[in-house]
Amino acid sequence: MWPGSVRARATLGATAVVAVALTASSLALFAILHADLQRNANEAATQQADTVAGLAEQGKLPDLLPLAHGADFIQVVDADGDVVAASQNLTGRPAVARARPHGGKLHDTWSGQPFDDGHRQRIVAVSAQSPSGTVTVYAGTSLRDADAADAITEAALGIGTPLLLATVALVTWWVTGRALRPVEAIRSEVAEITGHALHRRVPVPAAQDEVARLARTMNATLDRLEDAVVRQRRFIADASHELRSPITVLRTQLEVALAHPDPALWPDLVSDALEDTVRLQDLAADLLLLARLDAAEAVRAHPLDLAELCRTAIDARHADRLPIDATLQPGVIVEGNRSWLTRLLTNLLDNAQRHADEHIELTLRADPDGRTAVLEVIDDGPGIPDADRDRVFERFTRLDDARSRDFGGAGLGLAIARDIAGHHQGTLTAEPRPDGARIVARLPLSQTV
Repeated sequence: MWPGSVRARATLGATAVVAVALTASSLALFAILHADLQRNANEAATQQADTVAGLAEQGKLPDLLPLAHGADFIQVVDADGDVVAASQNLTGRPAVARARPHGGKLHDTWSGQPFDDGHRQRIVAVSAQSPSGTVTVYAGTSLRDADAADAITEAALGIGTPLLLATVALVTWWVTGRALRPVEAIRSEVAEITGHALHRRVPVPAAQDEVARLARTMNATLDRLEDAVVRQRRFIADASHELRSPITVLRTQLEVALAHPDPALWPDLVSDALEDTVRLQDLAADLLLLARLDAAEAVRAHPLDLAELCRTAIDARHADRLPIDATLQPGVIVEGNRSWLTRLLTNLLDNAQRHADEHIELTLRADPDGRTAVLEVIDDGPGIPDADRDRVFERFTRLDDARSRDFGGAGLGLAIARDIAGHHQGTLTAEPRPDGARIVARLPLSQTV
């Protein structure tokens, strides 16, 4: 039974809150008004009764008691219940026996039955000592004003309360509808966005409110989504192109071997086919690793000594074209995955070996701030132009011929290295150098003692 829409729930909630508040305030107002009118009637009757009681104590009590403003009747009764004096409208009537005060109190008040005008009475009883004995003065005033005020108040609240609640419901429904109209426009636009229409964006309301911030956030998310999809499509296209080349070459070599079944040519053909197969295998391994990195797989991290990892990686490189001049600061510990960080270092060294002329440097140190490990790989090759320092980390990126001596690279090494650094909450950048290239990896130091 609970409303399903935000608009209906907001309207119901606002109306319910106003209804509770209005009911409570109406009851409080009614009680205060009723008590005030009762008090006024009681004071008028009490004042008249005290005046007559004073006359009785002085022995100056007349047979016919005059009525002052605010009193409707007065009657004086002695201890035997006989009427001693009364106002003109009670002349000849018996004592107001049913209105006798209980317990012999000096002063007592209560509401009596309707009198001549058909309205209830507020009766005050005051005891006094007259020269002839104890008498009780009864003074009554009509509650017609109080009853009339109560009736008017009840009618006003009975009519005004539903009208006010209806107004609150209508206004809330209208205001909520206007407030939610941009949300509906955003929903409708998002529903139309598909993988082939990622260029579309949701409308941003002119008001600088929460809905406008939601729309801007939604558009920023769509920007990132479109960028990711474009990158994925470009990656698939580039991967298809890179895979097609070695497969085509391998197929050509096999077709040549079949067309010329000369045993003397087979060793060269098999060697070339094996080389292309290895290149294809390496490319497939790189693509699978990139897929794992894009899937944001959790890194199984544990404390690693980067100096020891660097020495192990260098010792395992037996076929390098140039020796590596390593300067390693001991005791640089990071939280990371040994296999992935080894791959990062291997890719950086492979890149340097591919482009260096005569010299390669590997430097490891901890920043003076004590929070970052800095790993630098420097080569004396043609260097990286300033405009390409960020582009060089894009997938399948190759620079000009001076930096692309063909050693079988597919343009994925630095891209994989940067993704690995990012998975370890680090960075990988190409920094300026007068001659050659300088690639710097920064990784957070382990805080484990």
